[in-house]
Amino acid sequence: MTNTVPGGIDLDAVPVTAPRRRRRSRWVSGTGLAAIIGSTLLLVIAVIGPDVWTEPATARNIAERWATAGPEHLFGTDDIGRDIFARVMVATRLSLLLTAGATAILIGGGLVIGLTAAILPRRARRGLIWVMDILLAFPWLLLVLFFSVIWNVSAVGAMLAIGLAGIPSITRLVYNMASSVSDQDYVRAARVIGVGPLGVMVRHILPNIANPLLVQSAAAASTTLLSFAGLSFLGLGVQPPEYDWGRLLDEGLAHLYTNPMAAIGPGIAVVFAALVFTMIAETVGEQPGQGLRAFAKASRTAALGRRDARRTGGSADRSATTPRSTERTVGVLAEVRDLRVAFPDGDGGMIERVHGVSLRIMPGEIVGIVGESGSGKSLTAMALAGLLERPAVITSKRRVFDGIDLDGRLGASERRRLGVEIGVVFQDPLTSLNPALTIGRQLTEVPRHHLGLGRTAARRRAVDGLEAVGIPDAAGRLRDYPHQFSGGMRQRAMIGMALTGTPRLIVADEPTTALDVTVQRQVLAVLRRAQRATGAGIVFISHDIALVSGFCDRVVVMRDGAIVEELPAARIREDARHPYTKGLIACLPDMRTDRTQPLPVIGVAVDAPDGTAIADDPADGALSPVEVAR
Repeated sequence: MTNTVPGGIDLDAVPVTAPRRRRRSRWVSGTGLAAIIGSTLLLVIAVIGPDVWTEPATARNIAERWATAGPEHLFGTDDIGRDIFARVMVATRLSLLLTAGATAILIGGGLVIGLTAAILPRRARRGLIWVMDILLAFPWLLLVLFFSVIWNVSAVGAMLAIGLAGIPSITRLVYNMASSVSDQDYVRAARVIGVGPLGVMVRHILPNIANPLLVQSAAAASTTLLSFAGLSFLGLGVQPPEYDWGRLLDEGLAHLYTNPMAAIGPGIAVVFAALVFTMIAETVGEQPGQGLRAFAKASRTAALGRRDARRTGGSADRSATTPRSTERTVGVLAEVRDLRVAFPDGDGGMIERVHGVSLRIMPGEIVGIVGESGSGKSLTAMALAGLLERPAVITSKRRVFDGIDLDGRLGASERRRLGVEIGVVFQDPLTSLNPALTIGRQLTEVPRHHLGLGRTAARRRAVDGLEAVGIPDAAGRLRDYPHQFSGGMRQRAMIGMALTGTPRLIVADEPTTALDVTVQRQVLAVLRRAQRATGAGIVFISHDIALVSGFCDRVVVMRDGAIVEELPAARIREDARHPYTKGLIACLPDMRTDRTQPLPVIGVAVDAPDGTAIADDPADGALSPVEVAR
């Protein structure tokens, strides 16, 4: 078969293996079937219970008061001869409604407040979480009693009390999870390509925190049932003539020794409902993203609305959002001059991590940035591509991508161009790909969000992207999640994602790290074919100077946030003049290396471009120039 990148450009053919078997749904497992049967049983009893069992539940028979459990009365009778089993069945509806209402209040309230806190400015966020922490420090029962007094003693008052009292703990959980997810690479990438705060929450954060929330919801539902029982025991829950499982349990406890089933019966109902909730959460929790299908549908509807709105803007707007290569002038693709990147140090000062870097990328050129860990390679490339966000502080004399001034205020059309024309291959695809969304959902985001394609066209583009990087059965693998791909396939899927737009620049941030040499060669071959087919420039970041020199056209060597040397890749061994570059080359053993000798160690002090040496100053921990004899 013939592979093409999106746009119809032919690539090398790749073999296609037979489609693999699809994984069986968790709902057909033992836990899933038990959850389905249990929830169906509860719903059926809640619906038909009052109609079927109301008469024996309310009929008085003084002659059979406090009858023990038997065939006629499975749970016995109460103090006026009413059948306790029938009352338990009738109470199912009210108990489930109260439990669902209280759980919805605490989960919904915690979700809204927690997500709001995650996107607020720093001071407002701290203030809101501080208030929640104060409420969380109060005893839970004390908050319930406080809210019960406010809304009087009733079933609705108890539901509001239990729901509101549980909001602080859920808020803390949601805030912590949302904060951890919002720092992931795929969330930062979504922000850069123009996805707004609401879109980031709905598409990326909510699916990733859904599973813990489902588990917490099941635990909250079980706790809520017991909470109603506790309030009924104190006389603050459901009031006569209404009754729920908690009130029946309270009434049965008084005769536990004469008729144990009077208390055990309602207890069985409570435990059974809690087990059903837990099994539902466990089953859905094993299927990433399934718990928030409603949110996914809402986001798809919103995306369709935005696409239609863009289409109504006329053909001029469409041409602006999808630039054609024939309309671009030949020249510098991307350039930075005197780039400096600094971060707050926590004490009101700034720590500079990139020091005056100047770099230029030409169309179709592969530029390698090499250096040890912490040398500023990734920061330089991310700043060049406009991917750095706060708290990073970026200053430069010039920072341009294909005519777009990245230091200026970017308009909507410019941000769409950046989202379409810059592709990023992150170092660790397992953390860069959203684990809660399918590969297809992630590969179609750019075509639908920026190119305005329909669902079918975007899917076709995603299939082309996966086929272009040699993934067999591309159409079938779109339904898979990242954890179902091997490490090499995830890395190739990241490259395919970069090809779903119309890439002019591809930033590959150590794409071969932790891959074996065979997979490394495959990944590099895919990048090379994509570069030749699209004419895109590539910034290839690595700490392996041999890999960079064999793949790139030009090599930029960085040390301590500064460029120390820039060389043609083909003559890096012959033309290297800087001691640090020579040290990197010397650290690579070859067939002539004496294996009885230790590898050389690169010294602490190295020459900077201005003739000084950059050395670590133990006095203040900062980098300072030290004059040395050349």
